Amino acid sequence: MNFRLIRRGKTIVSRREFCAWSGGAGASLLTRTLWGASAKGGYQLVVSTDRERIMRAADNYLSAPPVTVTASHSDRSPGGPHDFYSEGDYWWPDPKNPGGPYIRHDGESNPANFNGHREAMVRLSLIVPALTAAWLLTRQKKYSDHADRHLSAWFVDPATKMNPNLEHAQAIFGVNKGRGVGIIDTLHLVEVARAATLLSNASALKTSGEVRRWFSEYLGWMRTSKNGQEERDANNNHGTCWVLQAAEFARFTGNGEVAQWCRDRFRTTLVPNQIAPNGSLPLELARTKPYSYSLFDMDVLCCLAQSASTPQENLWAFATPDGRSLRKMMEFMVPFIDDKSKWPFARDVEHWDDFPVRNPALLFAGLAYDQPGYLTVWKRLNPDPTVPEVIRNFPVRQPILWVL
Repeated sequence: MNFRLIRRGKTIVSRREFCAWSGGAGASLLTRTLWGASAKGGYQLVVSTDRERIMRAADNYLSAPPVTVTASHSDRSPGGPHDFYSEGDYWWPDPKNPGGPYIRHDGESNPANFNGHREAMVRLSLIVPALTAAWLLTRQKKYSDHADRHLSAWFVDPATKMNPNLEHAQAIFGVNKGRGVGIIDTLHLVEVARAATLLSNASALKTSGEVRRWFSEYLGWMRTSKNGQEERDANNNHGTCWVLQAAEFARFTGNGEVAQWCRDRFRTTLVPNQIAPNGSLPLELARTKPYSYSLFDMDVLCCLAQSASTPQENLWAFATPDGRSLRKMMEFMVPFIDDKSKWPFARDVEHWDDFPVRNPALLFAGLAYDQPGYLTVWKRLNPDPTVPEVIRNFPVRQPILWVL
């Protein structure tokens, strides 16, 4: 690959990629608002690091057919074939009351719970971003067309599409038919929406209008439903995940009002309530998996800054009067990512040995704060974990889509 650089304002790209971008749709896409941490060399760093893994994954996914919620169904679901259904992770049969309501074991996932729709959505979140990343690198229509096929199956085709709500997510046997906390399941649509935005802006998505309509309806449900409002007001990483979803779905659908609300929520609620003055995340440290939950909330907060920031409102630069900020959070967390043996708190009850992975927060914060050390740690970590629990807590896997 030719890595000679050409300057376009503050963007640095290779000659080959500049030529691909410079004509028609590519130039249009570059001028649209996809601002984040636009530190010099960020796109080129990701290309040089990830090109081989992107192309390998995308070529593999070209033979993968769409699998949506209609491909599986649980007899315990109160919904129909187009309704997403999942069950609470940490809820188990009560040995003292067999057949009665389930009881909670925080941090211990019940493998007998129905997981088919979650698995299908995670699969979508792996396939569409990888295909879109390959399309960005090559401009080959086969990648955008196959991404379009998956997006159409999930959000357009009447025979296979998912209804735009999560009324029955993270249900608990004998307790309820769905909960607000279940909205965290659609965190895996965030990078799908980011990919769809890029394809749509370049006129490479034939079903653009219909897919946008689905996300607009889902965003409306998130904002107005009982479940959606409960999750919006959650205190820990659940509240963060709601805002990241709303921000990215608002970006895709052009909802400036919601996008502004998300920026305000970041400053007035998320950072003040979740990040301590020393940079730790106390609400995550109180859980039974304090390490992985801290990493998870760190990633989501940084992804939110990357998604919702504008040149006028740079969330990376925000700090409360007593010093709570993303910068302080990263200063606290990075030493424990670089060397987990330094972690001074309790070990996670599950999957302690499977973390960390290539956290996108390291890349985004490394660019935003000009911290080469963060980027060094990011590059050496595993970008493609295979453990389902890790994948579930690792929603951004194609950072090339986020650093244009």
